Amino acid sequence: MESLDVRQFDNIYAGRRVLLSGHTGFKGSWLAQWLVQLGATLTGFALAPATTPSHWQLLGLPATDLRGDVRDLPALDAALAGSQPEIVFHLAAQPLVRRSYRDPLESWSTNVMGTANVLEACRRHRCVRAVVVVTTDKVYANQEWAWGYRESDRLGGHDPYSASKAAAELVTASYRQGFFSQDGAPLLATARAGNVIGGGDWSEDRLIPDLVRASSRGETLEIRSPHATRPWQHVLDCMAGYLLLGQRLLEGDHGCATAWNFGPAAQDNRSVEAVLALMQVHWPALAWRVSDAPQPHEASLLYLDSSLARSRLGWQPAWNLGQALAATAAWYREHADGDAPTRRQLDAYIAAAAAAGVNWVAA
Repeated sequence: MESLDVRQFDNIYAGRRVLLSGHTGFKGSWLAQWLVQLGATLTGFALAPATTPSHWQLLGLPATDLRGDVRDLPALDAALAGSQPEIVFHLAAQPLVRRSYRDPLESWSTNVMGTANVLEACRRHRCVRAVVVVTTDKVYANQEWAWGYRESDRLGGHDPYSASKAAAELVTASYRQGFFSQDGAPLLATARAGNVIGGGDWSEDRLIPDLVRASSRGETLEIRSPHATRPWQHVLDCMAGYLLLGQRLLEGDHGCATAWNFGPAAQDNRSVEAVLALMQVHWPALAWRVSDAPQPHEASLLYLDSSLARSRLGWQPAWNLGQALAATAAWYREHADGDAPTRRQLDAYIAAAAAAGVNWVAA
């Protein structure tokens, strides 16, 4: 059943068979919640949740929950054969920069060969009409310049995570050109979002989860790079972009089978220090200090240009950074009190999008 009494994405996901890789992760679990509310018949394929608590397990969604590794092509092939999806959202990945330094081969094998396996499985099953591969804002060869990266800018990556995600973009482009260009083949696109925040994230080495953990223990968080800037956005803003892109692919829009940025407005490209100060407005007990320990290389300046998605897809963020941080702080506070307000926050986001007049929601 759809959330609220509104029409979303032209009702294209109602009754639609969807395969979502990485559904047990932070972003994947939010997308799973939204797809279920849209009436999709959802099958998830992922490893067991990597954290305790687990947002996926808190949701208790009516979906087929398959456990497997995207590096296992026979398991993926069996998942597609059993679920017969019309659209595939590929979110499964090794998503952490610092972890990629500790185990680079895990990042390369998961993010590159895992993506290749998903696309190969999709190539084998004629039921698949559309595929959205989710990568990251870090796929660009970072020049530390002050303007936003566009989809046509050069790919690259310093750390294994960024480089492996850039390689996943190349794998996807190769499948699009080499296998998915003929009539009847799935339409294939990639989606690049910014630094995503929201409730239900307990990943290691991420600013908000680290801050929440430190606060729950009454500790002061050590931060690494207070002046590094990132394109911060709520998880639901990029999920709306993924779903809108999936809608256009399912409708047969060949012009959408390309790469897309889904980043925040320019004013929401803030430093780590500024984000912490804004978060403290909603959570006064939060405390941090700057670490003097040596750190592996991470980009200090990063910004996405999302004008293509705004002009061609009509996508735009529904929440600014202040609203995103308020919702994030509220989610963790309510969870600490024994609740998981994901459904209510999704309803509030949809209402905000409707009030803003975005094109994917209508009364």
